[in-house]
Amino acid sequence: MPVLPDFRLETYFSKWEFKARYHMTASDAQSMTVKELLALASAEDRAAFETLGLGYTETFGAPSLREAIAATYERQSAANILCFAGAEESIYTAMHALLDKGDHAIVVTPNYQSAETIPLSICDVTGVPLDPDKQWALDIGKVAAAIRPQTKLVSINFPHNPTGKILERDRFDALVELCRKHGLWLFSDEVYRPLGVTGAPQLPQAVDVYERGLSLGVMSKAYGLPGLRIGWLACRDHNLLVRMERLKHYLSICNSAPSERLAIIALKNRDKILARIQGLMARNLKALDRFFGDYQGLFDWYRPDGGCVAYPRYRGREGVEQFAADLVERTGVLFLPASVYRSDLNPAPDDRFRIGYGRANMEEGLGTLRSYLEREPAALTS
Repeated sequence: MPVLPDFRLETYFSKWEFKARYHMTASDAQSMTVKELLALASAEDRAAFETLGLGYTETFGAPSLREAIAATYERQSAANILCFAGAEESIYTAMHALLDKGDHAIVVTPNYQSAETIPLSICDVTGVPLDPDKQWALDIGKVAAAIRPQTKLVSINFPHNPTGKILERDRFDALVELCRKHGLWLFSDEVYRPLGVTGAPQLPQAVDVYERGLSLGVMSKAYGLPGLRIGWLACRDHNLLVRMERLKHYLSICNSAPSERLAIIALKNRDKILARIQGLMARNLKALDRFFGDYQGLFDWYRPDGGCVAYPRYRGREGVEQFAADLVERTGVLFLPASVYRSDLNPAPDDRFRIGYGRANMEEGLGTLRSYLEREPAALTS
């Protein structure tokens, strides 16, 4: 197997994530303690957690967990759910189950690095970029033009990381029909789907509308519970689920039993958890609107449609890489610069940075950023 390159995002985080005072680039929503989560549990679910045996669990995931996950879809049953140790294992397993040497895949860029790195380690891959000059639009015609006789898979991610873009419904429907016409798998990273700007329409989940759709979900992002390490794929093709399960035997084998039980509690209380996070995000977005409105000459602000991350443009003359480095070193404010989202498939904007707005310290971090900008007049010159 080819040696995979360094994961740029995780390498950057390994240096700064737990040192920075203000983690302003987090891709997950505000988390909660075990005590807070258990307070939401029914007496029955709390007892099930407290009396849980610490043995192995089923490779597919506990039946009750799969039922709770299936309930978040419109048309799926527990039989269509395969659980993983987070979303990353899901991506790795799906790509190796679906792709072989000689195949071809299409990936939307910019993206979470493994969405292109893992397919590239297996077969030929074509990137189709979102257009930053058209509000990160996806040109379905370019996807169609990239299809070859060997094409097997199209990989998308909406709400998008890092831009927060939600694909327009008519374009999504056109993409599904394009995949159906050519018999392609549609791998749909939907980890941010439960989160969106108030009133913004959400896309249907790929597995609910397309027989070859794979929908990726996780407890980490929208639910703010990354410590559980519980992810899943929803798929209607049982033979493919079995192939992925057998690959999982070489990876995590099974999930953590306590994590599965806590994930069940969270999913049963998803409305309460998501309402808390949505309220926090709404306040944070207003703060971001005010901030970027005050610095329109230095930043271009694209207000995200969904998820809890955004990808503004930095116009300062020193460039976004130096800006991000100076900022974290001098103030402890952490952003992810554009180099983390560099693509090996096609050019990507090099003047952006990712900001996360799903956590609770947004106002304080923005205050520190304001102070930094006022102390550094050179940075205010675009």
